Amino acid sequence: MGLGLIRTNNDLIVWRKSMNLVVLVYEVTRDFLKYEIYGLSSQIRRSAVSILSNISEGRRRGSHKEFQRFLRFAFGSAAELETQLEIVSRLQYGDKNKLKEAQNLLEEILKMLNKMTQPTPSTSTSLLPSSLPLYL
Repeated sequence: MGLGLIRTNNDLIVWRKSMNLVVLVYEVTRDFLKYEIYGLSSQIRRSAVSILSNISEGRRRGSHKEFQRFLRFAFGSAAELETQLEIVSRLQYGDKNKLKEAQNLLEEILKMLNKMTQPTPSTSTSLLPSSLPLYL
């Protein structure tokens, strides 16, 4: 599926999973200690939103090169979130089950973003290999 065939963000599985991750991250951080609201909680939320926002912005840029660039930004934000969620785990903040669910979903997103940013021999003719199940 080429970039031109992506009509909405919802056409991207990675975007839908990232939206679910944002909701889950807000649920995980909701019960953090009050003094963390401007610290770790805020940073975690910003990282999760940044993943989603970069995917959206890259899609709207209109070129494969720009989309790839913003997917790499999203990957960087996902790596930050991965570290932050590990900190939360070690501090034993939040609901353990929701935290594990968020970590598992983030791992899926990281794998998808990694695959989507890998150069392919057919990069000049299509966005991604047709065998990649990242779209509807």
